[in-house]
Amino acid sequence: MKILVVNSGSSSVKYQLIDMENENVLAKGLCERIGIDGRFTHKWGENKKVMEVSLPNHAVAMEYILKALVDSETGVIKSLDEINAIGNRVVQGGAIFTKSCLVTDKVVEDILSLKPLAPLHQEAHIAGIKACQKLLPNTPQVVVFDTVFHTSTMPDYAYRYAVDERAYKEWNVRKYGFHGTSHKYVSEIMAEKFGRKGKFIVCHIGNGSSVSAILDGKCQDTSMGLTPLEGLIMGSRSGDIDATVVDTFCKQTGLSSAEAVNWLNKKCGLLGVSGVSEDMRDIEKIAFSDEVSERADNCRLALNMCAYRVKKYIGSYMAVLGGLDAISFTAGVGENGWEFRENVLKGLDGLGIVLDKEKNKNAKRGEYSEIEAENSKTKIYVIPTNEEIMIARETKDIISSL
Repeated sequence: MKILVVNSGSSSVKYQLIDMENENVLAKGLCERIGIDGRFTHKWGENKKVMEVSLPNHAVAMEYILKALVDSETGVIKSLDEINAIGNRVVQGGAIFTKSCLVTDKVVEDILSLKPLAPLHQEAHIAGIKACQKLLPNTPQVVVFDTVFHTSTMPDYAYRYAVDERAYKEWNVRKYGFHGTSHKYVSEIMAEKFGRKGKFIVCHIGNGSSVSAILDGKCQDTSMGLTPLEGLIMGSRSGDIDATVVDTFCKQTGLSSAEAVNWLNKKCGLLGVSGVSEDMRDIEKIAFSDEVSERADNCRLALNMCAYRVKKYIGSYMAVLGGLDAISFTAGVGENGWEFRENVLKGLDGLGIVLDKEKNKNAKRGEYSEIEAENSKTKIYVIPTNEEIMIARETKDIISSL
């Protein structure tokens, strides 16, 4: 069975074509900076091709992906008919979805109905699903939801907000949490490397970012909430903020509350503070230069604010867990941003988290690394996430049961 896994983020689409007989990855790649400019990276075997392309939306990204899989130069299959199923990551399952399921018209409708809970993602997921339906009309698709890992184990005092019963029961106002597939995968790898389950913190840091507190394989709390807007400072999301900022925005601009939430999702975060970009690589290029300007100062401030917020969550989740055995960094920035990891962990020696700066700096991209100092009481890992294999396994199970 060959499964194409589609993992759409707010500004990216990762994909893998996996032969499930041995879980061998036949091809994989990344469409990134969607809606900004566009870069397409496709890997097959020992080969790699990188193209600067226009990626205005997720549908165009899917067209590039499917074409690459059957291309005479870059392809690994002769026909798209060789793809037996497609597994799609979906950010928000809300109260509607409690497990993975086959894609139907009703499922698509329900996913779109949850757009207010994940405004940057739900339409992107459906765009990818519909692009696949158009190009692969006879191939079954499965959706795997990011929320299930968190919602299935978080205690009520962690997922409830201090709002009345009506808001909770009728409007489903509660914490759901996101990036669950990644947090589950990384926490399982941590347990394997650590030698047992324990008190773990997973830092999934990318354009969208979240932290989770995991006790013996079960999520106790996570930074994202009702929507992905809550929590850390992200590419274009503000993260934690006083709710009355919405009222202030509306009074000052005359715009609606929906437009205020859109602003918090799409115009704030690293983009809002730096005034340069939502991509940390763009900001770091300026921040780490010798440039003396207000722009450079804003970029440095954006990086420091982002790292400071992660540090605060680490401290609070150590309290939630009653200690800490290991911490891991994953996703684009978490895996590749050694400067960011150092900034986050700076000053945590007194809590038993001691970074080996040389190990951290020399950690190889895309590889598992241990970067703690010898005197650190806490293990510190860099673990490349693999949401795709988790999604592929779920998809295989559902397709095999038909």
